[in-house]
Amino acid sequence: MKVRKRGYAVFLVLTIIFTLCAIWTLIPSEGASRACGLGYKAHCTITPYSTLICLALAALTCKLRKRFFTTQE
Repeated sequence: MKVRKRGYAVFLVLTIIFTLCAIWTLIPSEGASRACGLGYKAHCTITPYSTLICLALAALTCKLRKRFFTTQE
């Protein structure tokens, strides 16, 4: 039976938040001040970079979650 340590949920929530932030940066927005690097007005004007940063943070928290909270049987 797998027993998870206390911080597992924190890392899982962080992974979900970073993934949702990456998706949010790609959504078009009429209220944007200028076009993003992909050529349209998005929520974040530095969209390709901010999306990659969010996805990298999601991958990092996922990897740390696996490293610290996976039980060896």
